[in-house]
Amino acid sequence: MTDLISPKEREPFESLLPDEATRAKRRSRRKLRDGISRWGITTAGFGVVFSLALIFIYLFYEVMPIFKGASLEEQVRLPLPALEEGQQVERLWLERYQELGLYYTDDAKVRFFEVDTGTVRNEFTLNVPDGAEVTSFANGEDIGRFVAYGLSDGSVVSTRHAYDLSFPNDVRYIQPKLEFPFGTDPVVVDQQGRALTALGMQVTTRGAPTMGVVGFTEDRRLVMGVLTARANLMTGETTIQANRGTLPAIPGNASVTKIMLDKTLRNVFVIDDRGRIHYYDTTTPANARLIQTIDVGEPITAIDFLVGSVSMIIGTESGSLSQWFLVRDANNEYTLQRVRDFKAHRAAITSIAPEYTRKGFLVGDASGVVGIHYGTSARTLLQKRVNDAPVIGVAVSQINERALTLTADNQVIAYELWNRHPQISMRALWNKVWYEGRSDPEYIWQSSSASDEFESKFSLIPLSLGTLKAAFFAMMFAMPLGLLGAVYTAYFMTPKLRGKVKPVIEIMEALPTVILGFLAGLWLAPFMENHLPAVFSILIGMPLLMIGVAALWRFVPKVLSGRIPPGWEAVILIPFILFFGWLCVTMSPIVEIAFFDGSMRQWFTNVGITYDQRNAMVVGVAMGFAVIPTIYSIAEDAVFNVPKHLTQGSLALGATSWQTVMGVVIPTASPGIFSAIMIGFGRAIGETMIVLMATGNSPIVNFNIFEGMRTLSANIAVELPETAVGGTHFRILFLAALVLFIVTFIFNTIAEVVRQRLRRRYSSL
Repeated sequence: MTDLISPKEREPFESLLPDEATRAKRRSRRKLRDGISRWGITTAGFGVVFSLALIFIYLFYEVMPIFKGASLEEQVRLPLPALEEGQQVERLWLERYQELGLYYTDDAKVRFFEVDTGTVRNEFTLNVPDGAEVTSFANGEDIGRFVAYGLSDGSVVSTRHAYDLSFPNDVRYIQPKLEFPFGTDPVVVDQQGRALTALGMQVTTRGAPTMGVVGFTEDRRLVMGVLTARANLMTGETTIQANRGTLPAIPGNASVTKIMLDKTLRNVFVIDDRGRIHYYDTTTPANARLIQTIDVGEPITAIDFLVGSVSMIIGTESGSLSQWFLVRDANNEYTLQRVRDFKAHRAAITSIAPEYTRKGFLVGDASGVVGIHYGTSARTLLQKRVNDAPVIGVAVSQINERALTLTADNQVIAYELWNRHPQISMRALWNKVWYEGRSDPEYIWQSSSASDEFESKFSLIPLSLGTLKAAFFAMMFAMPLGLLGAVYTAYFMTPKLRGKVKPVIEIMEALPTVILGFLAGLWLAPFMENHLPAVFSILIGMPLLMIGVAALWRFVPKVLSGRIPPGWEAVILIPFILFFGWLCVTMSPIVEIAFFDGSMRQWFTNVGITYDQRNAMVVGVAMGFAVIPTIYSIAEDAVFNVPKHLTQGSLALGATSWQTVMGVVIPTASPGIFSAIMIGFGRAIGETMIVLMATGNSPIVNFNIFEGMRTLSANIAVELPETAVGGTHFRILFLAALVLFIVTFIFNTIAEVVRQRLRRRYSSL
């Protein structure tokens, strides 16, 4: 083939082209720029992945300690100071600053000693009258520090150990002492003067100090005294008022080994040597009733209350450990029930030491093993052999950082204790938990309370379901409007009108969600409550109205319909929508009077449906407005970018516009539409301010559209500023953030997989 342009004619043009050296230099520059761009994009991509990985690692780092067990590290081992031959230790204690230990002996002596050196700091002897002997011992809740000795003459002497702090030369010095709120002299409990062979006591300080005492006499009677100490404001003299009574005898010819009395002084639990628990109602001591007798199945070797004196921990001869408390039935009657069991020890349980501020406890057994357990989470955090001899006493400090054990060979051992997050377990987070005072196991989130004995409840189920509930109702509102609006705008609407509608909807995405939440909580929620018939009429009737107007439009004469350019038909709906909305609101009071006795909300309550002003319906509407722009924008772009030759070919083959939309446009745009749905769902999952301000933040477990909820994100926003850094509550909130992060990651991954499959499926069109 001959050239169309001769070489002579090409010469002027070739002179305009760069020479070889210039072209080589340009290629080199282009290659460099391409390389920089490639490495920049690659680095940015890896940077995003690395940032996400760092977020996950940080959240995981903050969460991991809550699943760590406990540890005991021995610090000091020494003989129990000043213990005399023949003396038996009744109870071991460790004070709040972890410097002094103390023990009560069976002859009414109290010794305080320095834990690290064994030096006796102070020693006291209680007032036991001449001719009387100590026959029993009892202590109240550890946090109250009250003890009592039962005497052979039917009386009781009680005391409370305490401490004075001073700082000579800026060094803390703890001076132990004994206090006697009920006097130093014994108080008669059994007026017949018989020896008290078993004793139970508890003190309540709400109002005047009151001590409840229940004793088992040598002639097999159960006697009770409620002693109230009243101090004269003028002289300071203390007088004791006693209210005495007798409890019904325990069934059978058994001996009493332990008596437990709770802080209300209304419930008494008597344990006998046959492994039975006898529950008495002592609301009125003079008319006490035996309510229940339970056979545990084996001898009970140790028993104590957890903090609050609601739950009892029972240890048996075989080493089993279980938690029991009173449960109210449908008839408002209380019965003692076995709630949960813990990992058993291999030998008999010999001692139990409850924690002061949590529902945990330490135990010692006859094989020299110390166990650390927690009630609510049913966790056994540690079982460690500390000695060959049996452990007969255990004590833990009030701040849970040091512990003492006393062995049968009278060795006292001090330990450094690490046990910061025992109340958390996977079971407690995701399963129903039976909490004190509840009739059944439940999912509950309740992180704070005004009570000192409060038990934190950290179930993530209410928060997770609340998150899904809020997102579900928001998507139910936003998804139809966003998708249908996107399809109509992209395919049917005239370009001029589309140029006005699309920017307005996309600008909605820039509206701060705190404004939407503010409006939803203060205006929308009361409006919907006061106009419930209008709300349902609009939600149900508005779509039907649009369909009806569209159907009637077909019968409009061509002379009139022809004046509306194609793509502007939606404008016709505006007056109908405004009129129908006004009509629904205006007719709402009339409808309520005619069909709902004047109040639709009260009608819901009467039929058993709970209605809260700030509920899921309000959140669905408010959050829907926040999510609609996201769904609309992405879906509209996907529909608009469907190749024109596909739609034109479909129309050319005789398909109608709607057949083309359903058979060609939507399948082709399905990857983008699905992405819009999933991104909108992710936006709804992570939304904070709207649900924070418009839901009431009630962590409940249901999908009732008329009740509120609490979401993971809103809970973090509400409670994180109030938590102690590094505490259990703090780390649980980080766990909630990790759950939210993982859920979002899973949904986005699924969305991307589905989107890629849809793209491959329809890429050939």
